Amino acid sequence: MNPFVDGVFAQKFLTGNTYRSLAASADFFSRMMPSFSFYSRLFLGPVHWICRRAAAGRCDDAAWVHASVWVAELVERMGCPVDIEGMDVMDSVDGPCIFVANHMSTLETFMLPGIIRPRRPVTFVVKKSLTTMPFFGPVMRSRDPIVVGRVNPREDLAAVLSGGIERLRKGVSLIIFPQHTRTQTFDPLRFNSIGVKLAKKSGVPIVPLVLKTDAWGQGKKIKELGPVTPGMPVRYKFSAPVRIEGQGKEEHQAICSYIAGHLAQWSAQDGNNITCPPADFLH
Repeated sequence: MNPFVDGVFAQKFLTGNTYRSLAASADFFSRMMPSFSFYSRLFLGPVHWICRRAAAGRCDDAAWVHASVWVAELVERMGCPVDIEGMDVMDSVDGPCIFVANHMSTLETFMLPGIIRPRRPVTFVVKKSLTTMPFFGPVMRSRDPIVVGRVNPREDLAAVLSGGIERLRKGVSLIIFPQHTRTQTFDPLRFNSIGVKLAKKSGVPIVPLVLKTDAWGQGKKIKELGPVTPGMPVRYKFSAPVRIEGQGKEEHQAICSYIAGHLAQWSAQDGNNITCPPADFLH
């Protein structure tokens, strides 16, 4: 990891339309004790570093990107190659947009700032608990996210519409995970249309994003601390912008089909099983 320079964005993912890890191999320690190896490096490295800066009021965008890229490099050190496609889409959109993605693990929350923020200002729609948790709470609060309670859907929708329009008018793009929670399966019936509703009301485009980050699994007792699988690819793909016409039902279904189709393809390619919607949903 290159030394951090205040105010300068890490350049790791500024590689044109695609990024593919040149070398991703796990050392002996990572192969023998993968989860312990990864989490010890994660918490003693980028998490400790960014939390100290946030506590001191010094968590700016450049620091956020630096920590994000640092996490990506730790993933590559676990032998997990990172593959990103469609990054030119971010440069082609004129003005702010809404990134709508499936939510598979904690990894995308760490990695997406390093991929997106060097190209455009961005923040997340997050659940309230992420802004109040010890250590990492100040980091998330410093990003001026839209906070939802995940208890009352009407209140969440109102918060996203009002807060989203405010940030979009400032030129800040949004990352929205419409699923209720992180899951390695994809169920379109649990993938709500909150991103479509905000895009329609604000007049900005949606950039669909499909991701596969199950190299960082879900924990049984602590969901964020699941098993880490060395060698499993980490994948992201950005799609062409979508403008909402009418009520947005067709666009929402197309986004769900896009995500489901790529997850099925990647699942077969990587030799693991990700549940996808029934075939009649896709047509």
